[in-house]
Amino acid sequence: MKKHLDITIYGEIEQSGFRFQAVEVGLELNLTGVVKDYQPKQLSLSVEGEVDDLQKFLKWCHIGPEKAKIEKVDYQSSTELQNYENFSAEWFM
Repeated sequence: MKKHLDITIYGEIEQSGFRFQAVEVGLELNLTGVVKDYQPKQLSLSVEGEVDDLQKFLKWCHIGPEKAKIEKVDYQSSTELQNYENFSAEWFM
């Protein structure tokens, strides 16, 4: 069964490659979604896929890339899907 997760990651994540690796890990797990909001010390993701794959992704979010220092990960689960076609990152200037 597919589910939707909204994930917010807090910590020292700037210049750690978190967005790039999140997309890479998501694609490896056959997930779809978007890294959609970026603020200092905060990153938001919307991700969809099978429950087992989402659990693996969420576990990875608690670790992140080598240079990241994750302080906290919040998430909300839903069965209401956005039906993303791929996994991508949005950049805000």
